[in-house]
Amino acid sequence: MEVSNLFVCLMGMGVTFIGLTCLILLTTLMGKLVNRVPEAKPVPAPVPTPAPAAGDVPNRQELIAAVSAALAEELGTDVSGIRILSFRKVS
Repeated sequence: MEVSNLFVCLMGMGVTFIGLTCLILLTTLMGKLVNRVPEAKPVPAPVPTPAPAAGDVPNRQELIAAVSAALAEELGTDVSGIRILSFRKVS
């Protein structure tokens, strides 16, 4: 049985048309389902508290010790191998 070129062309275009139509219908249906869900009310942003001034750090030595420990851990060395010469806030 010989299949004509016109039949193959029409079948290809028909299948493509039906497939694209199904995609359009499915995306429209999904859009309606998603829009049906009630939207959550936005949470108000927390009010930022002002940062303490540079001289207001109550435990400066503890802060420097914590920074030294973090640097030593990151560098893979001992804390005694790190010497901090100055410590100031960069703004």
